[in-house]
Amino acid sequence: MSAAIEKYVDVATLIGSEKPVNPVYCIYPHIYSEVAGEFLQGFPGRVLYAVKANPNPDILKLLIDSGIQHFDCASLPEIELVHALAPQASKYLMIPTRIRGAAEKAQTDFGVRHFLVDHLSGLGQLEKEIDTSQAVIFARMAVHHESAMEDLSARFGAPPEEMPELLHAIKASGAEPAFAFNVGSSVTDPEAYRHALSVTRSVLEQLPFKLRLLDVGGGYPKSYPGFIVPGLDKYFNAIEKSLGDLPLAGNAEVLGEPGRALAAPGMSAVVEVILRKDNRLFLNDGMFGIFWVLRIDGPDRFPVRVFRDGEVMTGASRPFQLNGPTCDSTDTLPGLVDLPIDIRAGDYLEFGNIGAYSLGGRSDYNGYYSDRIVTITKVTERPPLVEN
Repeated sequence: MSAAIEKYVDVATLIGSEKPVNPVYCIYPHIYSEVAGEFLQGFPGRVLYAVKANPNPDILKLLIDSGIQHFDCASLPEIELVHALAPQASKYLMIPTRIRGAAEKAQTDFGVRHFLVDHLSGLGQLEKEIDTSQAVIFARMAVHHESAMEDLSARFGAPPEEMPELLHAIKASGAEPAFAFNVGSSVTDPEAYRHALSVTRSVLEQLPFKLRLLDVGGGYPKSYPGFIVPGLDKYFNAIEKSLGDLPLAGNAEVLGEPGRALAAPGMSAVVEVILRKDNRLFLNDGMFGIFWVLRIDGPDRFPVRVFRDGEVMTGASRPFQLNGPTCDSTDTLPGLVDLPIDIRAGDYLEFGNIGAYSLGGRSDYNGYYSDRIVTITKVTERPPLVEN
């Protein structure tokens, strides 16, 4: 991690000693080590961290130090970021739409070998930029399941019936053909992967050649208040059991692209209550800041605990509506949150499970923006979490 990052034993010490005016985002290194280990030990194949979930360099370095050596990148800047931290790590440009010249630079400057297309026209563009004889090109199939909170095949992916032609064309280009899909974001039922792999089997059975690499994408969820999902082991088991009857090469390997599952648990957001109006609280961070991801279908709130004078508050509670600090009428968090009845301006809230899709999407709308990130060093300290 950066030598300049501030360190605190725990959140209570941070709040008690400073009473921070602006939001503070807290990294828990030991939590990131735990979740990386869970995925590396449990997932039945190669683990690619989806950089888009949280591109913070300190978090990337924690994941690298915990054993993550493969990275799902969606742009050249993400590749450059990973390369600066770990030149030997494997970077994958796994998006079918690319800025012109990005694929060429990724291959020549950063040794990227793995690319992705979902249409013959995209393959033609890619062939003009890279040495296909030195590349693996994944064909991405469109497949969705109703248990996913977001359909990631609405814009990307070839229909199953078009996949054989696309895979034949990739092979003819001189590249190694490979297969990919993504069933969606925050998938609430492991059955989604069984379904997608069943569709995959129907495509693979039409091919006269066998594939070595199969990317089953992301979607691995975490639990939040009011949004409880199965444990990751259920998803790993579903994938592993469904791989058995696929007509793949003898040395086949499955790839997974976790983002939320790795990024979410190890970061929290500490914010201050700046105004109370009856059951409405106004915070110094909101929907244009760290909570922007709540605009997407899925969880509507994060686990939380309240501090006053550096101590955790307990006792009777009631539901409160939470609002951000901007002048925009949409700056209201969607879910009601149970908080102490006597909560007031000057109290602090620590929201856990905040690490996924939070830092990367913040804006400085109305001038409200914080970029202060600290590390919590006490290994027995845990942010507010909802366990799977």
